[in-house]
Amino acid sequence: MKIKKLLVPFMLSLLSVACSNQTDEQIANKQLSAVVDNATVTFTSQQPTLSTMLAIEPEKVGGNYNDRLPDYSIASMQNLQNEMKYSANELKAINRTLLTPANALQQKVVGEILNYYAGDTDFSGGYIDTWGGHLPYIINQISGPLIDVPKVMQEQQAIKSLKEAREYLARLSNFDSFVVNVLNKYEDDQRIGIILPSKLHPKTLAFFDGFLAPEPHNHGLVTSFAKKILSTDIDKPTQENMVSKAAELVETVVYPAYQRARGAVLASEKKAKSDDGIWSQPGGEELYLHAIKYLGDSAMSADQIHELGLSEVVRISNEMDTILRANGYSDGSVGERMVALAKQPQFLYEDSDEGRQRLLDDLNVQVQAVMNKAGQYFNTIPTQKVSVKRIPAVSEAGEAGGFYTPPSMDGTRGGIYWINLRDMSAVPTFSLKTLTYHEAVPGHHFQIALNMAQQDIGLLRQNAPFNAYVEGWALYSELVAKEMGMYENDPFGDLGRLQAELYRAVRLVVDTGLHRKKWTREHAIDYFHTTTGTSMTDVVAEVERYMAWPGQALGYKLGMLQFVELRNIASKALGDKFDIKAFHDLILLPGARPMSVVREDVLAWIATQAQ
Repeated sequence: MKIKKLLVPFMLSLLSVACSNQTDEQIANKQLSAVVDNATVTFTSQQPTLSTMLAIEPEKVGGNYNDRLPDYSIASMQNLQNEMKYSANELKAINRTLLTPANALQQKVVGEILNYYAGDTDFSGGYIDTWGGHLPYIINQISGPLIDVPKVMQEQQAIKSLKEAREYLARLSNFDSFVVNVLNKYEDDQRIGIILPSKLHPKTLAFFDGFLAPEPHNHGLVTSFAKKILSTDIDKPTQENMVSKAAELVETVVYPAYQRARGAVLASEKKAKSDDGIWSQPGGEELYLHAIKYLGDSAMSADQIHELGLSEVVRISNEMDTILRANGYSDGSVGERMVALAKQPQFLYEDSDEGRQRLLDDLNVQVQAVMNKAGQYFNTIPTQKVSVKRIPAVSEAGEAGGFYTPPSMDGTRGGIYWINLRDMSAVPTFSLKTLTYHEAVPGHHFQIALNMAQQDIGLLRQNAPFNAYVEGWALYSELVAKEMGMYENDPFGDLGRLQAELYRAVRLVVDTGLHRKKWTREHAIDYFHTTTGTSMTDVVAEVERYMAWPGQALGYKLGMLQFVELRNIASKALGDKFDIKAFHDLILLPGARPMSVVREDVLAWIATQAQ
C-alpha cells in the first residue's frame, strides 16, 4: 500500500522535472490529468464488473477485466477508500487559478467523485458501491455484491467469442473466493456492532432461497450464458461442453458459496437489532450526515429536510384532491381515495403471463410516444436505444418498483428500463406513464446515455454517481413529460404523476423519520401507505430499501426542486430569450455534477444569454 501511496507524488515530481521548460499553467494542467488518470485506473481496477457493465476499453482501466471479480476483502476495501481520499487531496492541492476553465471544472467535479468513493472514513462498516457510495450493509435484501455481480454477468457480460466465453467461466470458477471476501467483511462488521437490522433479514434470506432454488442447469447464470453463446461462431460441441461446465461450476462453486452466505445471514439474525434506523449502528448518526451531504447533495439538516417533506406533502396532496374531486372521488383522505382507485378493474392488468407481457408492450408504446415529441424540448437526443424488461423473479421481492441500467460505453448495448411485476395490483395503469418517464425517457436514459457520450470529460465523470443530480433530473423529467403533453386528456395519468411526486416528498419524511427521528419500520410503512395510497407491497419494499440505503431517497425531491428553481430563475431573467432546449443541453451535456456546480453553470449562462 505504501508503494501505491507514493505513486502520485512520484509521478507529479517526474512531471515537474519533465515540464521544467513549460509554464506553471501547463505544468498544473498536466498534473491534474495525471492525478485523474491514476485515480481512474485505481478505482476501475477494483471494480471489474463495472467495466463489464459499461464495456470499457481494457487499456483505459488497467487491462483485461471480464475474467475477474471485484475484491471485497477487508484490506482491499480499506485500501480503495484510502486511495480515493488520497487522490482527492492531491487534486485539491493543485492551484485552480492555473487551470484552464475546463480543467478547473474537472478538478472540482472529479474531486467530489473521489470523496464520494472515499466514503465516510469514520464509519468502517459496509462497502463502497459504484452508484450509491458508502452503504452500511454489504449483504442486504436489495443490493450488494452478491446480488449485483450475478445480475451484471447475466444481463451485461458480452459473450461474442471463445475468449469471452472462457472469461465468463473463469469468473464462475472464482465465486468461492469472491463470496468468502464478502462474508469476511460482513462478519468483521458484526464484530464492531454493525449488523443488518433484524427486519431486513427475512427478505435477504428470501433472496438466497430464490437464488439457490433452480437446478444448476436452469440457473440464470447458466441459461443466460447458453443463450449468448449460441450467437457466436464457436462450434456446437464446444458450446455444449462450455454450457455443461457452467452448470458444473454453479453446482460445485457458486451454490456452496451462496449456501455459506445464507448461513451467515441466518446466524446474524440472532444478533441483529430490532431498531430500524442507521442511528442505532455504531457511528450511524455520522454516516447519515455523510449521506445527506453526498446522496442528498444538501447542507440542510435532517430536521429541515423532514419539515420540507411535510410541506411538500401538503402542497401535492391538495393538487391531487382537486383532480380526484373533479373526477367524482371525494370521500376519504387522498391516500384512501388512491387506494380505492387502484382497485378499479379498468386500471389493472391481468395477473398472468399475458397480462405482464401486455404491460411491457404498453410501456414500449409510451417510450416511443415521448421520443416522437422529444425534439421539441431537447436539442440533443441519445443515439442508444432503451429496452423494457421485467425484474427477474429471483430478486423482485426486495427490489424497487423500477430502475434503469446504463448502456455500454461503445454503444453496442442500449439502456434497460426494469419494472417490478411481482404484484400486478401494485402497477395500475395510471402509474405507469410516470414510471416510464422517470426510468427511461426523458429521465434516466436521456441523462445517463448523454453523460456517457461526452468523450472529453473522462471515464469517472462519464459515469458520475451524483445521486441528487441523477435522481433529481429523473423526477424533473416527469414534469417535463407533462409539459410535452404526455398527460393531455388523461387526468388519471396526471394523478399518477402527482402521486409519484408525493411519493418522493414522503421519502423526505420517511427517510429522516427512520434515520434521524427513530421511527420504526411499521410507523414508516403506515405513514407512507396512508399518505400516498401506494400498494402495501411497494410501500414495504420501499421502506426496507431506505433502511438498507440511508439517505439515498433524499436525492429525488431535493434535486428536482433545485432543477425547477433554476429553470424558473432562468426563464424569468431571460424572458423571450429563454430556450428550453438550450437549457436542457446546459444541464445534461456537462454530465452529472454537484448541484452547486449546476447552479453556477445556470447563472453564468443567464449572464451570457442576457447580453
